[in-house]
Amino acid sequence: MAITAAQVKELREKTGAGMVDCKNALTECNGDMDKAVDWLREKGIAKAAKKESRIAAEGLSKVITDGNYACLVEINTETDFVAKNESFLKLLDTTAEVILKNRPADVEAALALDVAGKTLSDLFIEAVSTIGEKITLRRFAILEKGDNDTFGVYMHNHGAISVALVLKDSADAQIAKYMAMQVASMAPSYVSRDDMPKEVVDHERSIQTEIARNDESLANKPEKVMQGIIEGRVSKTLQDMCLNDQVYFLDSSKKCGQFLKENNTSVAEFVRYLVGEGLEKREENFADEVAKQIGK
Repeated sequence: MAITAAQVKELREKTGAGMVDCKNALTECNGDMDKAVDWLREKGIAKAAKKESRIAAEGLSKVITDGNYACLVEINTETDFVAKNESFLKLLDTTAEVILKNRPADVEAALALDVAGKTLSDLFIEAVSTIGEKITLRRFAILEKGDNDTFGVYMHNHGAISVALVLKDSADAQIAKYMAMQVASMAPSYVSRDDMPKEVVDHERSIQTEIARNDESLANKPEKVMQGIIEGRVSKTLQDMCLNDQVYFLDSSKKCGQFLKENNTSVAEFVRYLVGEGLEKREENFADEVAKQIGK
């Protein structure tokens, strides 16, 4: 199949590999981006499969709590200017409040909720009409804690990133907030390795096994030693994906799990929203856009 320049550019941005290597990888993998990343890693050309999400939409997220419930919402807009609009901020507040109060099952159910005689969907339609830009409720999450637990909440840059987590069997709001800040800054995917799906571990092990097989310096190593090297590399690669295995940002001598254990607590769960994560951003030439506006 024909490989486009855009595909090569995307793979280069994800892996840091050269243009020729990226094209070769895509050709070998029939254009499959994920397989191409793995191919480059197996050949030792790409150091890690970062697979960074493309930030492709504007807007804000918000987290609020009430009693034993917390709610995170993300609303997307076309431009960051709208995210600073007073009407948009009011819509964001209202959306978070009505979802937390009613705890709907999904976005469709949320948009059908009653807000002073109108549906939440009606409020979004009115906002689009007033502001003149597409505005959508992308996602939300609801967390529940026990009476002896504490919510950790953190919003970075007015909601560009929002985090809520449950600190188990602790009333220490400061530790809860610090852990939320850790999640916001270091972006773990899981609390611990126990929460990590087997297929994630198996996939990384297959990558590291192939890398080891292609490493001439390991060619004469005994199988037992080789397996030890592979498992060590797997563990090192995956540790930053787990909150408990990350270095605690306020004390580099400790992992988060150790810090939490010393304080007789643990993180039960967390949700982290990075606005626009995984969405493809509209790319426009600003000068061309201005020209369009003035009819040139």
